[in-house]
Amino acid sequence: MIRVLLADDQSLVRAGFRALLDAQPDIGVTGEAADGEEALRLVGELRPDVVLMDIRMPLLDGLAATRRITGDTELKDVKVVMLTTFELDEYVFEAIRAGASGFLVKDTEPEELLRAVRAVVEGDALLSPGVTRRLIAEFAARSKEPAAAGSLSLLTEREREVMALVGIGLSNEEIARRLVVSPLTAKTHVSRTMVKLGARDRAQLVVLAYESGLVRPGWLGG
Repeated sequence: MIRVLLADDQSLVRAGFRALLDAQPDIGVTGEAADGEEALRLVGELRPDVVLMDIRMPLLDGLAATRRITGDTELKDVKVVMLTTFELDEYVFEAIRAGASGFLVKDTEPEELLRAVRAVVEGDALLSPGVTRRLIAEFAARSKEPAAAGSLSLLTEREREVMALVGIGLSNEEIARRLVVSPLTAKTHVSRTMVKLGARDRAQLVVLAYESGLVRPGWLGG
């Protein structure tokens, strides 16, 4: 059973998400929080698998709450998915850099929400691929200059190639087709790359791809 914590200051949003998630045989809502401070307390008590976290909340916003969750080694298995009202929310890229495993627009289709929750538990974020590619390019363009790429020396040539494809938003299946390998082989390359670079999940691998200069804004793949 995938345990989900809902953190949103709008009770109607929480009720809608709870009804959808609780109706699934493999997902259950373990708690609800109306502000960031309450979310942090419940995460510590309940240790959910996934937190659906609104970016804008009272007392402590979702971005600050996410940093505290992902910065706590005792909560390393808790995945945070940010919720935003607008596709081009100015905080989305910062949220992912802070350790969020991805994001969803609040009016996303129910099937996409369910797929996202299941995917993030498997470490297969980033979410909402079509929106993601635009957003990552947009916010990467505004982010700091590429950092030194020294850490990439740990990677094989194939792992760099895979990391670049992850960076432009390709799924494991798309990477497999591009490289003419099996999806399992693609997933193995992605996993090894994350381990070598100390990336919390696929989302942070995307950020590292941009920040190292391996991928540049606008390289959305063909």
